[in-house]
Amino acid sequence: RALAAGSTPRVCVGETLAEREAGESEAVVKRQVAAVIHAVAHCTSEIVVAYEPVWAIGTGKTATPEMAQAVHAVLRKQIAAATQHPERVKILYGGSMNAANAASLLAQPDIDGGLIGGASLKAADFLQIVAAAQL
Repeated sequence: RALAAGSTPRVCVGETLAEREAGESEAVVKRQVAAVIHAVAHCTSEIVVAYEPVWAIGTGKTATPEMAQAVHAVLRKQIAAATQHPERVKILYGGSMNAANAASLLAQPDIDGGLIGGASLKAADFLQIVAAAQL
């Protein structure tokens, strides 16, 4: 419906803290993305995916750059197998990205950008995130 209305679908995936601690992060996000791919198989290359660990939403906690990269790499591989144009699919990190951690998260090879929440409400912090994204 979003595509029909001229909007780009943004799909958020992520695991709970219990799932992360149980070592299930990869399986959880793969299952979530598989459901999306199944629903929009004809237009998978037109979506934006955001990895947003549930345990990081609004908590101030964030995945380390290495943790986020590992999940993003899994998502990129899964998306590449599902579409002829995987380069069109942007994968964002959305788990409490802020001015202090943006540069290290955005430096990861499979993180294409950020889905900014609370940090977007602080102009100075948001400008630092924007600057980090332009490097």
